[in-house]
Amino acid sequence: MQERLQRFGGWLAGMVIPNIGAFIAWGFITALIIDTGWLVKLGIFDVEQTSPLVEPLVGRVIVYLLPTLIAYTGGKMVHGHRGGVLAAIAVFGVIGSAGTILADDGTELTIQPPQFMGAMVIGPLAGWIMKKIDEFLEDRTPAGFEMLFNNFSQGFAGVALAFLGYWIVGPIMGFIARIFGDAVKGLADASLLPLADIPIEVAKVLFLNNAINHGVLTPLGTTEVAEKGRSIYFLLETNPGPGLGLLLAYWFAGKGLAKLSAPGAIIIHFFGGIHEVYFPYVLMNPVMILAMWAGGITADFVFLATDAGLTVPPSPGSIFAYIGGLPPEGGAAFGVIAGVVVAAAVSFVVGAALLRVFPVKDMADTDIDEINVGDAMPDVPGMNIPGATA
Repeated sequence: MQERLQRFGGWLAGMVIPNIGAFIAWGFITALIIDTGWLVKLGIFDVEQTSPLVEPLVGRVIVYLLPTLIAYTGGKMVHGHRGGVLAAIAVFGVIGSAGTILADDGTELTIQPPQFMGAMVIGPLAGWIMKKIDEFLEDRTPAGFEMLFNNFSQGFAGVALAFLGYWIVGPIMGFIARIFGDAVKGLADASLLPLADIPIEVAKVLFLNNAINHGVLTPLGTTEVAEKGRSIYFLLETNPGPGLGLLLAYWFAGKGLAKLSAPGAIIIHFFGGIHEVYFPYVLMNPVMILAMWAGGITADFVFLATDAGLTVPPSPGSIFAYIGGLPPEGGAAFGVIAGVVVAAAVSFVVGAALLRVFPVKDMADTDIDEINVGDAMPDVPGMNIPGATA
């Protein structure tokens, strides 16, 4: 079970890691041009100049481009380019089904949650369906009509899967996101705030971080700021400490591609505030979620003990945004910085120990295009893909 879980997690990470350069590019663009970005902070441009760039270069990239790349890669892993193209068509149904996020008070927020998890579902499914269609038509296509049959079969399948994504896959993913959000709010209402890190970290590595942060924690934090001038809710999902500790653990105790890419991911995550870059490192070895829980829960206890909080949601969730959101009263920085440092230390120690016991497979030894999807996927009735390769 442990080996199968690790293979399945590595297979999920395999849809993201080939596209990590796109995540890094998006992270740099986001850190530069958002209203609280570096171009504004350094006085190079003002908000009026950067605001028109945010929607096309930040919003559309994370909502449309990145899920499409993930879905294409998942389809390609199963059935080459044709599987990838069908997956790219199908994922737009999933994306289109994702409406705006509703805040806790019912107010409609303008952010659309990116459908990364939906892309991870519809991508391989589309590749598998395309593979089965091609196998069915292989001996039934008249000579000279191969291109006609190939194009029309892919087009008809794209129509069907786009509707499937819109009516079924997308709503299911939205339902899962609401479950995580309700779990976080329930734990907060029950005064069990540190335990909220359990659903938060799981939701984050499934790329539901924006739904949790903007749909649940930001509205709660805004209300608390109005009452006491700062809020701990702004520290829960955005804390860069656990991710820093995880990446440090891979850097010092990992191997292969995970070890080599960790230093660059640390810069993007901790200083750039783009947490998405560390999610594949958990997916490739799911037991590492324990390190994230250890660091996050410990930090939450520190935040509670020191009455820490920020005055604004850190955007993006970098250490610089944390410093910029500190309350003005003296001594307020100690609890926030201490929580980040403790989280990183605990996550690093636990993560390094886990990597010694459960070493991640050296992904440098495996070309993503040669992953045996039949071995990586769990046994699902009616969906056995023995020996399926790109």
